[in-house]
Amino acid sequence: MYAIIESCGKQYKVAEGDVVFFEKLDSEEGKKVTFDKVVLVSDDKKVEVGAPYVKGVKVEGKVVEHGKAKKILVYKYKAKKNYRRTQGHRQPYTKVEITKISAGTKASAEKATEATEAPAKKTTKKAAEAEA
Repeated sequence: MYAIIESCGKQYKVAEGDVVFFEKLDSEEGKKVTFDKVVLVSDDKKVEVGAPYVKGVKVEGKVVEHGKAKKILVYKYKAKKNYRRTQGHRQPYTKVEITKISAGTKASAEKATEATEAPAKKTTKKAAEAEA
């Protein structure tokens, strides 16, 4: 089973047991993190795609550590003007281990479909009584 989640303005493909590097999250090391913006969930039998998110599905993870990535060099240069500037940048990250992908229970999914169908049936009965 895997899921595609949205976090930090990006989308990540995750599965249980994966270790993912997110941009800096506001959570302490060892704490649990829940991602509820799940765009897609897939198991062996079916794929659910959200519009924009899949309802009732959450991805849970545990913050392993915070750190900084390797340094990249930003170099500015203007030809024939003797202008050169070098600057370094290290992007902060949060290392998260995905512990659980919880698809909502079937009972809650059935209740959600019944709730959406029930008002439609009532309006049709009222419309039928109004016509009679």
